[in-house]
Amino acid sequence: MRGSMKAYKSVALDSQKTVASPYKVVQMLLAGALERLAKARVAIEQEKPAQRGELLGGTMMIVAELRMALDHDAGGDIAANLDNLYEFIMAELVLANTENSIDKLEAISGLLRDIKESWDAIPTEQQQVPA
Repeated sequence: MRGSMKAYKSVALDSQKTVASPYKVVQMLLAGALERLAKARVAIEQEKPAQRGELLGGTMMIVAELRMALDHDAGGDIAANLDNLYEFIMAELVLANTENSIDKLEAISGLLRDIKESWDAIPTEQQQVPA
């Protein structure tokens, strides 16, 4: 039953990504990363290293996807700064996993929350991609 629910969630997420705007996709990715980090913290507290590793690996995949999606031509300095920040976050995720560090998870979560809050603050009329 659990595998079926996981497969359903995966299909539902893929369907949302297909019809969602690029802005909505980024919101979904950031929310997913934050959710995984919260669950990884619980895994550390419950001394479940395999679960922690899986969740942090998933977070790394999300951050890598966000990084690859950056448009350096159109984004200029902002894209370059986000690229550097995502690179830093990925390195910190590796350390958080190897050091079993809740403090590093909290710092990473804070950075991603800041990015998400900034992203969420973009006015709707500026979220439209030109045709």
